[in-house]
Amino acid sequence: MSENAKAKLDINQVSVTELQEIPGIGPKRAADIISFRETNGPFKSIDDLTQVSGFGPKTLQKIRTYFLS
Repeated sequence: MSENAKAKLDINQVSVTELQEIPGIGPKRAADIISFRETNGPFKSIDDLTQVSGFGPKTLQKIRTYFLS
């Protein structure tokens, strides 16, 4: 999936399948995002992804453009 190929994703609505289409997010990371969201409630911003295990500032920077602000 290229950055411009699809509309930007809502981190609070995105599915595991949609997450896996983003370069750098595989099945484990996608599941971790969904699990975190289900356990802790909606993300307030895309920056909250750094609270998910395995997500640091570099990873967030690489995938930020795929999500709504």
